[in-house]
Amino acid sequence: MTFRPARVAFLMMLGLSAAACGKKDKPEPPTPTVTVSLPMQKEVTDWDDFVGRFEAVDQIDIRPRVSGYLQSIGFKDGEVVKKGQLLFTIDSRPYQATLDQAKAQETRAEAAATNAKIALDRGQVLLTARAISQQEFDNRQAAQRQAAADLAATQATVRAAQLNVGFTRVTAPLSGRVSDRRIAVGNLVNADNTVLTTIVSVNPIRFAFDGSEALYLKYQRDNRGGSRKSSRDTQNPVLIRLQDEADFRWRGRMDFVDNAMNTQAGTIRGRAVVDNPNNFLTPGMFGHLRLLGSAPYKAFLVPDQAVLADQTDQIVYVLGDDGMVKQVAVDPGPEVDGLRVIKTGLKATDKVIIDGLQRVRPGVKAKGVEGKIVLKPVKPAENGMASEPPPAVTATVANVR
Repeated sequence: MTFRPARVAFLMMLGLSAAACGKKDKPEPPTPTVTVSLPMQKEVTDWDDFVGRFEAVDQIDIRPRVSGYLQSIGFKDGEVVKKGQLLFTIDSRPYQATLDQAKAQETRAEAAATNAKIALDRGQVLLTARAISQQEFDNRQAAQRQAAADLAATQATVRAAQLNVGFTRVTAPLSGRVSDRRIAVGNLVNADNTVLTTIVSVNPIRFAFDGSEALYLKYQRDNRGGSRKSSRDTQNPVLIRLQDEADFRWRGRMDFVDNAMNTQAGTIRGRAVVDNPNNFLTPGMFGHLRLLGSAPYKAFLVPDQAVLADQTDQIVYVLGDDGMVKQVAVDPGPEVDGLRVIKTGLKATDKVIIDGLQRVRPGVKAKGVEGKIVLKPVKPAENGMASEPPPAVTATVANVR
């Protein structure tokens, strides 16, 4: 089949026209829409989270000072006792008999000392009258001194016997909660050996915890820079919550930081003291503690989901005045009420993309819709338990004003 030149030219023009029409009809991709907002500006205070347990300020094993048979018990297991309250009574009759014997010897020694004193006084008169020799007077003087010494010895014996009689009444050396009795009435107890019960003080109570070496170093550097109170400062406030509580309702203060690191665990021991007027807190209880981690400072806050990871950097997307998306490297801090603290990297005029991040990338144009950053306090879990805190290496939580 043959084609005329005019027909071929006409077909080529039709093809070019169709191609041109096809390019013109292909739509351009729409400009993505994102939600932007200026960063929230607040005064932020960092707190560091720790886990630990409550412990008694004082804990004493109650042991008898004398041996004997247990006669009575003066408390109920587990009750709160006061200092000086009678706890146990040991049969005192053998010790009372020893005391009576010592008192009798004391009376005898008093009589001998009195006679020796009278003889010495009479000898002084006779010596003056030259009725006795000097040797005789010296003998009477020595006898008087010996009688006085014997009296002092018997008086000491009486005091020791009185102590033993008193030790048959075992009283509480401090106020606190008593444990259960470890031995029943009628059993023989041995002096300084048998444990009768245990008493722990409950008000105030201590909270002991371990902090990481990295966190300790941060505190030390902050202390030298003057940006916070020393962790050894007894006025450093702490907040504590129990394992079934959602908020930190217990308040205390730091009272001790150990003088050396635990080389095996890489931690250092700290301790806080907490008032416990109703004796609700018990030694051994588990809890979470928040320690003031910084002085108040000005910072920006953005939604936590607006902070992205770019290899080793943390970034946020901002929308420029020309509509172009840019990424900005930031130094994020702790999370507070659903927002992430940004310590450095952002400016007050930056329009941070807080929604629609998946639709944009740096270098593309986007349309910004004004949004608002709001604090979203974390609600307690359904079972009433608050979530576990992350490791306390840097500031883990913060509050704003």
